[in-house]
Amino acid sequence: MIILLISVVIGLFVAMLFVNVYFRVKVLKSYKKLVQNEVEFGAAHLFNRQKMEEEIFPRYPDMRQEIETFVNHMQYTIRMATVLIALITLFGAILMYYRAT
Repeated sequence: MIILLISVVIGLFVAMLFVNVYFRVKVLKSYKKLVQNEVEFGAAHLFNRQKMEEEIFPRYPDMRQEIETFVNHMQYTIRMATVLIALITLFGAILMYYRAT
């Protein structure tokens, strides 16, 4: 039972890690395009759609699609990192429980 549980934990961890790395690569590609076109905005704009609409999109109308792609990938990467941390914690707790018994 413990071997199966450890195998599942390792498999899920590796899968989540590869998905996270995949989206981080996508974020870096989008970021590179934004840097090349000298698009600048702060972290507050990433999480506040209204602020982005009012302040950033009017300054860079031709880069709207790239900015939206970057923001979407960035938010997804943050969610994936949160899930990854939660899974690591949960599976670590499960393994500690079964190791103690």
